This record gives sequence, structure tokens and C-alpha cells, in this order.
Amino acid sequence: MKTARKTWAWLAAVLLVAVLAGCGTKEAEKPTKEFASSDGVVSVMLAEDWKSEDAGVDGWIGAVSKDERDGIVVAQFVKGVDAVGLVDIKNAFEDTYSASEITEEDGSGLVPGMENIQAYRCKMTVEGTSGDGYFVYGETDYAYYAILYVSEKMNDDKLAYVRNVCGSFKENAPEVENNSTVEATDTIRWINGTYAVLTALNGWDYNMFGGMPANDDSMSLQQSMLSEWWDVTDKASADETIEWLISEGHRMDFAETMDMLAEDGFGEIPEEERADYLLNNYTGITDETAQQYADFYAAYDEKGIDVMSAWDYSRAVSVIANCYIAGYYTETEALDKALEVASVIQTAYGSWDAFMDSYMVGYEYWAEESSDERRGVYEDLKAMPDSPYQLDWNLALEKTW
Repeated sequence: MKTARKTWAWLAAVLLVAVLAGCGTKEAEKPTKEFASSDGVVSVMLAEDWKSEDAGVDGWIGAVSKDERDGIVVAQFVKGVDAVGLVDIKNAFEDTYSASEITEEDGSGLVPGMENIQAYRCKMTVEGTSGDGYFVYGETDYAYYAILYVSEKMNDDKLAYVRNVCGSFKENAPEVENNSTVEATDTIRWINGTYAVLTALNGWDYNMFGGMPANDDSMSLQQSMLSEWWDVTDKASADETIEWLISEGHRMDFAETMDMLAEDGFGEIPEEERADYLLNNYTGITDETAQQYADFYAAYDEKGIDVMSAWDYSRAVSVIANCYIAGYYTETEALDKALEVASVIQTAYGSWDAFMDSYMVGYEYWAEESSDERRGVYEDLKAMPDSPYQLDWNLALEKTW
């Protein structure tokens, strides 16, 4: 997203020009022509006197009106290639343009072929100059999209024009090669559910094993990511990492820390006084961290090591699936390994909520930050009709490949 933000800089400058301009001919009254991305995948219809701008990315469209009072970006993020989701895209746009006074609009049917459409009006500020913005986010089977329109003033006529532009959206998505040979059965979808929150955060397909089609492009992407995040570069290092996650992981360090606190008599201290005890007896600890560890201890004292082991198990399945996409395991090898871990998970927990509660504790311990964002993703996924979390936790996990 950092690279993407740089390509939006020229659009921000439109606002600086806009404040010097007066009223002109209504855009909706002008003849239109098609503006397409350089790769030909996506296009929209704009007034024919608009000028194309280099948005810096093949799958993007950039344009400004003839008088440079208005500007638009249509940004495309290909699923399985760009590791972002709609939440990341929305946050990046709003941060880049210092969006405020954000008001949600009805996006139903606004952009043909898109699903999960969100539309917003807002105020925007760039280098002290303010203007109006209209943001639209959505997705197709091929990609996530963001449409950003900026103007000095978003009156009713301008808003109608923007909505017409959105209505002219066309996608000519290329066929994506997928070397997977198995059907996404309920067992595979259940397995996918054990790491679906991370899949969704990455902007990938939570109903596809590995989150993306298996092809040369995704293989290269996953090889790079596995090397960067896990030092996994081949089958041997994959085996070693996965075995560590299954047999030890971060839960062993967590348990050792909790046991150390117990040896210090932490359990004898009333729960409401434990955070203060940590602040008074340990250096370099914040109020938030002290309360977090007090909560960790109470949960560990009640439930034992499984209070956070879901974090390790979830990542084990995720790494297994990623190693299939990277070419380190065959599809059958990866699914066999994932099924073994899924069976352990199903035995250790009694529901998706219980599993995810443990996952969130593990995330907070590992990341040393709140799990609110990930919990929000989980809640959103639970509400999706095609979500793996709609499956019965006690589903009979059978080899279907």
C-alpha cells in the first residue's frame, strides 16, 4: 500500500487547483468516452474532454477534468497477487487524503458486477486545502476496487455524474490459471476456516485452500512471503517450521512466562490488583501491557495452555496451505497435513468462537497489541453466507481428495 499511495499524489494536487477555479459546464451534459487501464482490464466512461493521468499501476485508471477541477482514480488490487483487502484499501485512501466528516451512502447496485459495495462522501484536506470526495469500494471475483473522485464541491449535479461514472464501470478480467485439482468440499472449507481471518486480512479467498489460485504467479508470491516471514525456502525448512508450530510454537514461551509469574506469587494477588503489581515490580511495562498480562494470567489459570494454542495451530495450517501454493508440498501432501492439524483443533475446542477466542489471546501475546481488528474481521466473516464459520464445528472431517 505504501507504493500505491505514492501514485495517488498527483490526484491530491487537483484540490489545490480546484480552489482557484469557478463554475463550468456540467460534466453530465458533455459527450463521453471510455477511459481504460493500460492493461485493458477495467474501464469507465468520462466526459470526452477529460485527460488521462499516469496512475503508476497497470490495472489503474487516473484522469482529471479539462479544467483540472475534478479528478478520479480507479484502483485495482488483484486477488491472490496484491496482499490487501477492502479494509486496508479504505484505510489507506482515508489516511492519504485526511478524510473527515465521512458519511456512508447507499452503494447497492452502484457499480455493475461488484459485490460488497461501500460508498462514502467526505471532506478531504491536502496541504491545508479542503475539498469534497466520493469514495467507493467493492470487489469482483478477480479483484478488489476503489474508486476515488475528488472535487472542489460535491453538489447534487456532481454527485449524479459520479454515480453515472460508477455505473459505467466495466471489467474484462483475464482468465486466471488454477492448477488445483480438488473441489472445495466442506472438509476443506472447515480447514480453511482455521486461518480464514488471516486470509481475509490479506485480501485473499477464504474458501480456496491457500487463499489463491495455484499458478506460477502465486507460487512466486508465496515463496517470497514464506522466506520473509518464516525463513521457509524449501520442503525441509517447511517441515521444520510446521513441526515447531504444532509441537511448541509461541504457546510454550507463553506458558513459561505465566509459570514464572505464578512462582512469584502472582496467583495470590487479587485479580483487581495484579496490573498494579506488575507496574510496581517490573520495569519498562505500560499500563496497557500490565492489564493485558493480568488478563493473560487469569485466562491461563482457568484454561491452561490451550488458552492461546489456537494461534499456533491456525498458523500451522496457514503455513501448510501457503507451502502448497509455493510448490513445496503437493496438494495432497498439504491437505493431508492440514487435516491432521484440523483434527487436533477440533478436539481441543468446542466451537468456532472458543477456537477464535484462543487465537485472539495468542495474537495479542505475539503482537503485543489489541486483537480488535482481527476480532472484527472474524465477526464480519461469520455473517457472510459463504463463510466457513457457517459450518458445524463438529463436522465429520473426512479426506475428500
